[in-house]
Formats: sequence, structure tokens, C-alpha cells
Amino acid sequence: MSETPSNSNGAPHLRRVLGRWDLVLLFVVAVVNLNVVPVVAGAGPITLWFWLAGVFLFFWPQGIAVIELSHRYPGEGGIYLWTKELFGDFHGFLSGWCYWTNNVFYVPTVLFVLVGISVYVGGERASALGDQRWFVFLISVGVLWLMAVLNVRGLGVGKWVNNLGGIGTAVGALALMGLALVVTRHQGLRLSVRDFGFAGADWRLASTFGVICFGLVGLELGSVMGDEIKDPRRTVPGAVLWGGVISGLLYIGVTLATLLALPRNDIGVVQGTIQAVNKLAQDAGVPWIVPPLALVLSISTAGIASAWFVGSARIPFVAGLDRYLPPALGKIHPRYATPYVALIVHASLSSLFVAMNLAGASVKEAFVIMLDLAVFLQLVPFLYMFAALVRLAGRGAGESAYYSRRTLLVAGSVGFGMTALGMLLAFVPSANIQSVWLFEAKMLVGCAFFLGVAAFFFRINAVRKARTDLSLAGVPSIAPGGSL
Repeated sequence: MSETPSNSNGAPHLRRVLGRWDLVLLFVVAVVNLNVVPVVAGAGPITLWFWLAGVFLFFWPQGIAVIELSHRYPGEGGIYLWTKELFGDFHGFLSGWCYWTNNVFYVPTVLFVLVGISVYVGGERASALGDQRWFVFLISVGVLWLMAVLNVRGLGVGKWVNNLGGIGTAVGALALMGLALVVTRHQGLRLSVRDFGFAGADWRLASTFGVICFGLVGLELGSVMGDEIKDPRRTVPGAVLWGGVISGLLYIGVTLATLLALPRNDIGVVQGTIQAVNKLAQDAGVPWIVPPLALVLSISTAGIASAWFVGSARIPFVAGLDRYLPPALGKIHPRYATPYVALIVHASLSSLFVAMNLAGASVKEAFVIMLDLAVFLQLVPFLYMFAALVRLAGRGAGESAYYSRRTLLVAGSVGFGMTALGMLLAFVPSANIQSVWLFEAKMLVGCAFFLGVAAFFFRINAVRKARTDLSLAGVPSIAPGGSL
């Protein structure tokens, strides 16, 4: 049987190469972004309660939404397609735009973490390179374009980066948790029950919940490549279940292990995970394990970057097909049957953001700036996704439903409320912020800019699309003055 789906309407053909365990590993590597753990763990043991709240109040509804919506609308585009079907073209475009542009500058933050971890492969003497801007730039951009080349060659090739990343994430996380258990057994528990209490907690810890919601996104990523999944209606539900359970357990375990390894004030936002590995390995008397674990974590982080890069690039591809972005973005490579233009544009813009954010700023500052804005933009599409569940619940179950009306209503309402809360909390400055006013200004300007550009692109391209459709139908377009 051919892996290339037939398509009677003349749309470009994509190859179905993703099976269930490809999706499970994709979900694990996309959801378990170990680079957000240091940011969360730096707020202290209290954040474990935030993780539990996020898993039950945001992650669980997300899984239901992905299964239900991918069951009803299994095509390419995922969250962009779902929003367009239920709320119209503009809202679909805005949802997809936020999803894509967020990842344009989120992928570089993952690459920064990749560099920060990979230098430990060469031992502690090489670790200082992780703070050198020229080194970070060269390695980040090099890895980015390597991912672009592999995925232009085809998802059948590029998916192995994701799969290896998923395996590396699980191995690295389990190794970190194992080291924490060994050290705890020999040296005792370094945390007390009082450390997990809310007494005396800093109000700025609230911003951590937004980062946690951001860290728990990713179950929708596979459905963005809906036309590249083998039998998506049967494959997606099981993959979401396994991927969700594994991801939730790994997140909580790695956060606790990091807190057992380092005092909260010593956890670096970029290299915190490998710092925890290094400290636990020293305490356990196995310092030799650090370089191989650094290699495993580097592979994991490369997989994270690849998953978000290749997944989010499908959004401009589909928007190009819909002609709400330049149609060239919807082109398929004649030999490899991949959205090569969208991948190249994504890599080019991410490279630009790497250069812009490293110019005149430390690596840590560049990481925090991009992560804060990414939290807000990433959650915009999830407002639409959960609102879609509420709308579907209002229509009744129907023959195409996967879950009951009550389940859709509860999951949609809870998920929408938690997403809105996470977006608001993204504007609360963390303890790492020196100037609150400058932080708020950057957030407001950044959000307004990206939302404004989305509205501009949609308006311009909607007019062009309408004129093109009229021309193809043989109807003369009307000039602004009213004449033909």
C-alpha cells in the first residue's frame, strides 16, 4: 500500500510515515522540555504543587481536546484547522500564527539549552564555552540548519531525530532521578515537609504556573501533521494517553531531583539540568557519568528542537495553501514531498532571532526574554482549542463525537480557565527580572506586535485571495474607486 494519500481535490500529497510509537516519542520529546525544569525548580519545592495542578487542570483537558478534535478533523494543520472549522478563517489564522511565531523564537531557546548542556560532554573545562555568545551562535545556527536539511529530505528521515530525542529524554530523566535516589539513600533527604508549604511564599511565584502550562503543551503537535500519520483516528488516542502519562511523571520526577541536587538559588535557567546531574554525580561518587549523560541530554534537547521546528513549520505551509500567507509557503518539494519552503523560512527567521537576541545581551538574558513572550503566544491557540470543546458540547455529542457532551463541557471549561490564568500570569515578573517596568513594556509591545502583524497579514491576504477567487470564477474585480 502506498504511504502517500490520495487526494481528489488537487492538494499537495504528503506521505503517511508516523506510527503510534513515533507519536508517543514525539509527544514525550515535545512535552518534556527539560529546559523549562530549571526555570520552574528555581522557584522552590512549592512548584511541585503547581505541576500537579497543571497536570490535572490543563494537561488532562488538553489530552481530551486533542483526541476529540483530531477524531473529528484529522487533516493537516491540527490546531489551525480545528479553529478555522469552528470559529472561522480569521480566528484559525490568528491561532496558527501565534502557534508558529511562538516557535520561531522558542526553538532558539531550546538550542541555547542544547549548547549549554553539550559543552559538558567535553568535561568541566569546556563548560565555560556555554557562556560565549559566538560559540552559542555558531552551534545553535548550525544545528538549526542541519534539522532543516534532514526534514526537507523527508519526515521519514527527520522523525528519527525526534525519536532519538524522545528516548534520550526518558533515559536522561530516569538517570537524573536515579542519581537523586542514590544520593538521598546515602545522605538523607535534603528537603523537609516545611519546604513544600505556602507560608512566606513570594507572590512572584505565580508566574511559574504560566511557564508550567507552557511546558505541558505538545500533545497537539502530532495532529498538526495529521496528513502524515498512519490511520490517525485510531493512532492518536492511544499515543496521547501513553505520551501524556509518561510526560507528566517525568516532569514531576526531574523537578524533584533537581531540587534535591541544588539549592533553588543555585539553579541556572539555561544549564540547571546538567548542573543538577553534575552535582548528584559528584555526591554519588560517579563523576565519570557526567559526559555520557550530557551527550544523552544533548540528543534529547536536539529532539525537542526538531519536534517543535518540524511541527510548527506545518502551520505556515497550510496557511500558504489557504493563501492567507504567501502561496509559496504551501509548495511541496518535487522529490521528497515535504513543505520545504515553510521549513527554510522557519529556519531563516529562527536564525535571525538567535542573532538579534545574542547581540548586546548575555545568553541568560536572551533566554528569559524569548521564553516569557513564548508563554503568552503559545497559549493563545489553546484558548481556541478549549473553546472549541465547549462549542462542540453545545451542539451535542453526534455520531462523530469521541467523548460525551458532559466530558467535553467540563474539559473545555476547566482548560479554558487555566489557559487564561496562565496567560495572565505570564505578565507577572519572576525573581530573575531586574526591571519590572522594562519587563512589562517588552511583554506588552511584543504581544501587541505579533498580534497586530497577524491581523495585518490576514487582512492583506484575505483581500488578495478574494480577488483571485473572483478572477478564477470569471468575475471581474472591483477597483477601490468602484469601477471595473
